[in-house]
Amino acid sequence: MRKPSVKCALLAAMIAEHRWGSPIVGENLLSIAAIETSDYPTASDVFDELRSKPYITNQGNRGIELDNSEFGHLADVLYHECDWEPFEIKSRLKHYEGWETHDWA
Repeated sequence: MRKPSVKCALLAAMIAEHRWGSPIVGENLLSIAAIETSDYPTASDVFDELRSKPYITNQGNRGIELDNSEFGHLADVLYHECDWEPFEIKSRLKHYEGWETHDWA
């Protein structure tokens, strides 16, 4: 089994800890993500990059959180970049209402 990218590890941790209206700050996300300590500098940069992604809501100093209105885009990232299977994505993104029309291509 190959090691997930830092981005995918951070997204997996965000999904696991997601609570609407409760952004997570970088230090807390890095502490719960499945990454090596040596990857922390890279993870800090990736955290900053995530702030501008359409499936993330940037809350400034309060941190970042998932944007549930963009779960379709997030599902595509998880499938194409993180190699998650559709059944896993569906089970983790329970509040995405576009499964009937979602195109995995």
